Amino acid sequence: MYDEWNKMLCGAPYNATDPYFYERLLKTKELILHYNQLPPSDSKSREKALKDLFGHCGVRPVVNSPFCCDFGCNISVGDYFFANFYLTILDEAKVSIGNHVYIGPNVSLYTACHPTDPVERRNGIEWACPITIGNDVWIGGSVTVFPGVTIGHGSTIGAGSVVIQDIPDGSVAVGNPCRVVKTVAYSPADALQNASQE
Repeated sequence: MYDEWNKMLCGAPYNATDPYFYERLLKTKELILHYNQLPPSDSKSREKALKDLFGHCGVRPVVNSPFCCDFGCNISVGDYFFANFYLTILDEAKVSIGNHVYIGPNVSLYTACHPTDPVERRNGIEWACPITIGNDVWIGGSVTVFPGVTIGHGSTIGAGSVVIQDIPDGSVAVGNPCRVVKTVAYSPADALQNASQE
């Protein structure tokens, strides 16, 4: 029953037409529908709904509606996470987001991959690669992050960027494809220090 699911999480090719995926996707859609209909003023219910949806959720998450994801359980967000309107996360693989991460509107995080062979696509073959976003990252509006990408601690991704490769710690990166244009004074030790002070 869980063979294709385990293949997906391991990054191996899997059959996305397996009925188990449909059941999981349907359950997540119901949770997302509930979340997106909660009043903005009901912060306690909204936080609880996010904690029910995500695999891990730190303190004081804020995700403006509407929000969309595939499974939810493969998403981990740290403390003080903020995402603006229309965040989309395709979490076929793990999506790990650190503390104090700010995401602008219309941002998309894609872990899912499809074959270029049309016959394989028609037969439902997919695979997925994880996305990792470090602590103290700001992602501007309308950014797309591709499968397998890591964005380092303390980095800023400019609006409209398409991130197809890893971004080192302390980078300011922009463009399509996204490239580092500047570095800032930031190190993984800073991120650990920030986390220990919370």
